[in-house]
Amino acid sequence: MRLLHPSPANGGKFVDPDVTLDGQPRASVALRALATLWFNTGTLCNLTCGHCYIESSPHNDRLSYIGLAEVERYLDEIAALGLPTREIGFTGGEPFLNPEIAALLAASLARGYRTLVLTNATRPMLKAGDALRELNARYPRQLLVRVSLDHHLPERHEEERGRRTWLPTLRGMKWLNEAGIRLHVAGRLRWGDEESAMRESYARLFAREGIVLDDEPASLVLFPEMDATVDVPEITTACWGILEKNPDDVMCASSRMIVHRKGEPRARVAACTLLPYDARFDLGASLADALGSVKLNHPHCAKFCVLGGGKCSG
Repeated sequence: MRLLHPSPANGGKFVDPDVTLDGQPRASVALRALATLWFNTGTLCNLTCGHCYIESSPHNDRLSYIGLAEVERYLDEIAALGLPTREIGFTGGEPFLNPEIAALLAASLARGYRTLVLTNATRPMLKAGDALRELNARYPRQLLVRVSLDHHLPERHEEERGRRTWLPTLRGMKWLNEAGIRLHVAGRLRWGDEESAMRESYARLFAREGIVLDDEPASLVLFPEMDATVDVPEITTACWGILEKNPDDVMCASSRMIVHRKGEPRARVAACTLLPYDARFDLGASLADALGSVKLNHPHCAKFCVLGGGKCSG
């Protein structure tokens, strides 16, 4: 999937930050509290997935590897601003390709944060196995690893992730269980499956394979699909009442993401994990600059966050 700005499928929508195509006031979301701060560790990945929203691959380095000094700068700012952040998330790309990943995780854990890292659980993660075991022993139950297992059927998972990716992912999940590291799983609803049936099928798979997820309710998250080539409605201020949705439940009400775009001198704050490249959602170089509202001026805002109810943290 290629991100289009604006998408021809959306016929001129998502252009004006304040007004929708038909002249209605566009909805926005205020930052209620910065509960989760995400760091994109870099867009390089050992896999090339068919519908990766961030287009990660072994060749995409549009987001550079984030370094320890940059992570610590933002953790220091959380403390200086007295923000109520309780969770630090690391996403990619494949975070375990970042050569500093163990130090990044340690920096978050040492400050007492619940620390979530997203991974495909294949060879890069296993190469960091000794460091993960040590961190998990030093900071019990603070570290969570969320593994992308796109479907409970191997052929569906490999349709997305590529051939011979199913068994390595299951092996990685079993390794996490053996290491005593809290395991979460992320699947996708892109094939039209009904969510309750999907959850039952995942449960049967895990029971059959002897895989145990963490005991949190959100240990299995099933994400709605994002596709910027599909026409979606714009979200107006009236939509909250019509849809019976609360803007406080939208991802940008509680989170931001730090990215270091290739060629830029330092890391910057993006409105959310889904829009790392779009300059309209660049909120500045500091968290202090990024505490305002976000205009829902992108198809992902509508399809994933509002209509789909998707959130990247628990």
